[in-house]
Amino acid sequence: MYEHAPHSRFPLSRRGSRHRAASVVTAVAAVAVTVGVLAPTAAFAGGRPDSVQSSLNALVKDDGLPAALATVKGRDGRTHTYTAGVGNLTTKAKVPTDGQIRIGSNTKTFTAVVVLQLVAEGKIGLDTSVDTYLPGLLHGDGIDGHNITVRQLLQHTSGLPEYVDKDVILGNPKRYYEPRELLDAALAQKAHFAPGTRWEYSNTNYLVAGLIIQKVTGRPLGEEVNQRIADRIGLRHTYFPTPGDMTIHEAHPEGYNQDADGSLHDYTELDPSWGWAAGGVISTNSDLIRFYTALLGGRLLPAAQLAQMRTTVPADELGPGVRYGLGLMSRPLSCGGLYWGHGGVIPGYNTAGGATDDGRAANIAVTMIPGDAAAQHVEAAVDSALCH
Repeated sequence: MYEHAPHSRFPLSRRGSRHRAASVVTAVAAVAVTVGVLAPTAAFAGGRPDSVQSSLNALVKDDGLPAALATVKGRDGRTHTYTAGVGNLTTKAKVPTDGQIRIGSNTKTFTAVVVLQLVAEGKIGLDTSVDTYLPGLLHGDGIDGHNITVRQLLQHTSGLPEYVDKDVILGNPKRYYEPRELLDAALAQKAHFAPGTRWEYSNTNYLVAGLIIQKVTGRPLGEEVNQRIADRIGLRHTYFPTPGDMTIHEAHPEGYNQDADGSLHDYTELDPSWGWAAGGVISTNSDLIRFYTALLGGRLLPAAQLAQMRTTVPADELGPGVRYGLGLMSRPLSCGGLYWGHGGVIPGYNTAGGATDDGRAANIAVTMIPGDAAAQHVEAAVDSALCH
C-alpha cells in the first residue's frame, strides 16, 4: 500500500519510494539465479511469443523478481491469465494461476467507492468538513478538521502528513495496529500544506476516510467493503481481512521483501492492520479487472458520483501524465487514450493495471517491491497488454 509517494515514510501504493531503488536493484542478479524455470502459461500464440508472457518472463529473468502474474481482458471480452517465475523460492513451487495477492493501495479505490456510495445515499457530503463526522479528531500543527473536506481526503489534497513508517512496520510485521494509533503518528507531525492548495499522496487521507465510513454506518470498514463491493459484483476471491488475520486464504505466490543487505525475506504472512483503509484488501488479478470494469461500467456508483470520482487533478509525482481523481487515477496509453485504475505496493507484492472505457483491462502483480527501473517495466507491461 505504500503508494508512489517519495515523501512518504512508507507509501502504501504501487511503486516503492525512490530511495529504495538502489537496494532493490542490487540483488536482482542473485534472485534471478534462484528463480528457475519460467511457467509456460499462454506463452505462444500462432507460433509467435505472446507479448504479455514475454513481458512477465523479462520481469523475472531480467529484473530479478521472484514471480509475475497477469490477467488481460480484450475488447472481445475474452480473458487470458499468465504466470512466470516460481511461487516459492524455497520449494520452487509453481506460481498459482491467478493466485491471491495483497493488493496494497488498490484498497483506496474500494474505500473511495464506499464513501461515494454513502454520498449517493445522502449520508456523507463530499465538500463537508471532516469535523462534521469526527468532531475534534484532526488537530495539530497546521491541522484542523474544520478546514479539511471529505473530497480533499479522497483526492490527496488535504495536506495531512504520512503515518506509515516502513522501518517500524518491517521490524514487526505481525503486530496489530488500531487505526487511531496510526493516526496519532500522523498528527504528531506538522501539516504539509494548507488544505486544497497542493496535491501530495498520503495514506493518512484514507485512514481518516475509513474512520468516517465506520462512524456514519456504525459498522466495521471491512464489512462495508465486503458487502457493498465484493458481494455485490461477485468478487469471489476478494476480501477485507478481519482483525488478526495474517494469512492469505487461497492459493497464492509467496511475497518477498529485500533488505538493505540484498537478502530476501518472506513477508507473505503479516498483519495488514497498518494498511487498513489504505492498503489492507486481498484479491486476484482477475477480480481486480472485474472490479475496475464494473466500476467504470456504472455497476457500483450512480452516474453523478462516478463522474466526481473521475474528476482529476495532476499527479505527476506518480508518472508522466498521471492524474488523480477520488481514489482513482488515470494513466495515458502509448497507443492513445488512457486507462483507469490505481495499483498498490505492500511488503511482498506490487500490482499495476486497470481498465479502459471501451472494455479492455489488464492487471499485473509481482511478488517483490520492484526498484524504479523494474517498476517502469511493470507499467510498460500493462501498457503493452492494453495496447496490443
